[in-house]
Amino acid sequence: MTFDRRVKIAPSILSADFADFGREIEAIEAQGADWVHVDVMDGHFVPNLTFGPQMCRAIRPHVRTVMDVHLMIAPVDPYIDAFAEAGADVISAHLEAGPHIHRTLQAIRGAGCKAGLAINPGTGLDGVEYLLDMIDLVCVMTVNPGFGGQKFIESQVAKVKALRAMIGDRPIHIEIDGGMTPETAPLMAAAGADVFVAGSAVFRGGSVAKPEVYGENIRAIRAAAEAAL
Repeated sequence: MTFDRRVKIAPSILSADFADFGREIEAIEAQGADWVHVDVMDGHFVPNLTFGPQMCRAIRPHVRTVMDVHLMIAPVDPYIDAFAEAGADVISAHLEAGPHIHRTLQAIRGAGCKAGLAINPGTGLDGVEYLLDMIDLVCVMTVNPGFGGQKFIESQVAKVKALRAMIGDRPIHIEIDGGMTPETAPLMAAAGADVFVAGSAVFRGGSVAKPEVYGENIRAIRAAAEAAL
């Protein structure tokens, strides 16, 4: 997984057909997805319950790109090794999920994965600055975590601009998660983001039987983001 700042589209399988994840992943990758985003929720840190390490292990053979695992769970540390062993390439933990995020990021890198730091819409950048040399990605939530299909929170554009300036020339991805569409992705691309998580905006209208719709949706988001650069 080499670093670059080109636009990357990371469909969230939270919006895929749960009964057919393997073929869904193969379809989105064939249609141009750069990463595969896996939203892990525990029903405690966020008000929803989704996937665990066993599901990640089951889909790993179908993922030929990057398996990007977003842990919306608390505590995080006891589960890092399990997700790493399941094949995660990137593991993101929330700044808000526990008191010792520095230790969590060390553990993620120690497990052989790229370390991501996720921040909620109501969280500022004060706690991010002293962690920049420990992370490979910042995931900025542009909806409140827990459910797909929510409305984009526009106040996060200014946050991403400030984050991009703070990162400077460090090789750190800025990932946007929530409400990404061809209308909102350009705002974040212009602000400095390079990874765009999209669930319903990618999967809406398509299926394993009609994968070309996924391709149309992915290309629309990519083209809109690239046009803003």
